[in-house]
Amino acid sequence: QVQLVESGGGLVQAGDSLRLSCTASARTFSSLSMGWFRQAPGKEREFVSAISWRTGNTAYADSVKGRFTISRDNAKNTVYLQMNSLKPEDTAVYYCAARWGGSERARSYDFWGQGTQVTVSS
Repeated sequence: QVQLVESGGGLVQAGDSLRLSCTASARTFSSLSMGWFRQAPGKEREFVSAISWRTGNTAYADSVKGRFTISRDNAKNTVYLQMNSLKPEDTAVYYCAARWGGSERARSYDFWGQGTQVTVSS
């Protein structure tokens, strides 16, 4: 079982930046592919970004490409989501997810965090 704890959410204005962090309890974090998803009120959860455990390759939803950057620090068991040029439509609960193996193309994950709220005001 892998436990994931997100942090870094908050209330910001349009155009601001935030960095989300997700720390995993796994002893072999380096074997986990990691992803970020978000869910806005009244909407389904959607994919935001992912990073492969093996290659470090990344993937992004079109809506965040060029503004968000995912990265990982295996020594700290942590994955980050740097969010720049935030827009009101980025407002959502952001969830960290993990799976053994896989790649940045994976959209099915085995472990989920509790989520952190990001609110972007106009």
